[in-house]
Amino acid sequence: MDATIALFLVQDGILNGAIYALLAVALVLVFAVTRVILIPQGEFVAYGALTLAALEAGIVPGTVWLLAGLAPVAAALEFWRQRHGLDARRSGRIVLVDLVLPGALLSLAVALAPTKPAFPVAVLLTLALVAPLGPLLYRVAFQPLADAPVLVLLIVAVGVHLALTGLGLVFFGAEGMRTSPLSASMFSLGDLVVTGQSLAVVATSGALLLALWLFFDRTLIGKALRASAVNRIGARLVGIPTAMSGRLAFLMAAGIGAFSGILIGPVTTIYYDTGFLVGLKGFVAAIVGGLVSYPITVAAALVVGLVEAFASFGASAFKEVIVFMIILPVLLWRSLRGAPVEDED
Repeated sequence: MDATIALFLVQDGILNGAIYALLAVALVLVFAVTRVILIPQGEFVAYGALTLAALEAGIVPGTVWLLAGLAPVAAALEFWRQRHGLDARRSGRIVLVDLVLPGALLSLAVALAPTKPAFPVAVLLTLALVAPLGPLLYRVAFQPLADAPVLVLLIVAVGVHLALTGLGLVFFGAEGMRTSPLSASMFSLGDLVVTGQSLAVVATSGALLLALWLFFDRTLIGKALRASAVNRIGARLVGIPTAMSGRLAFLMAAGIGAFSGILIGPVTTIYYDTGFLVGLKGFVAAIVGGLVSYPITVAAALVVGLVEAFASFGASAFKEVIVFMIILPVLLWRSLRGAPVEDED
């Protein structure tokens, strides 16, 4: 391996690490607020890329039918939860949020898809279709079990992942798809060729991470989410609705996943089940960060990307194994540092 090859591998590692950082931050956010290990985070990535590819091909994406199916179920559950305190205002809000808005998105997608909308319009429509799936899934699958043990929530998350993977095959088929690049420009830095797409991915990922930091540090809603993450009961006592915090966390996770899919769609071919491996690599970074620390999680994601890039060059057949082995010394170190837990009688 010479210096030129090493530079290319570093470029690929940073590119992949930027995506893994977004996914890892989303996983940490959801777990901190809801105690859910969001296994289906990768499915939001695949749905985002494939939805955009379908719109570019002039096809109505199957995402709209999933949105149309989940929204009435969420509305019915909401009516049931609030059945003792329903009034005209609350009923109207449920109808507007869970029936009117999804119906408007469905109609908009059906009308625009055959016209092959311009790339910015397709990106915005993709985000509008995929991001609401997060809070809808939370309300249907996780909110009724909000106080259940973490293991139960993990089992539900695995079930949601399997369901979304199967639906992805139904909606998008087994063929892989790619999307248009954000930038087709290329330039050289010595022996290194840098693509505009790579710069766009790194720049937009960095900007989104910065925006998330400002959101949690400077806004009232962000501070409420942080409070819910630190102490759910305390947040509830001071008037922060933990159910709303969970919905917002899932909304942000789904939006980040869809945005990540838009970023990597031009770089690699996306299949209906591609998101699982991508999400697992983000999960490795989240585990290294202890599912708590955002800065450590971002740094770990960059390390995961670099390890994957160099492993693909030196031992391509074992690159996935090498990446996933990163968590072994971390788990061993945490187990040695952790206080022993006595079994309950």
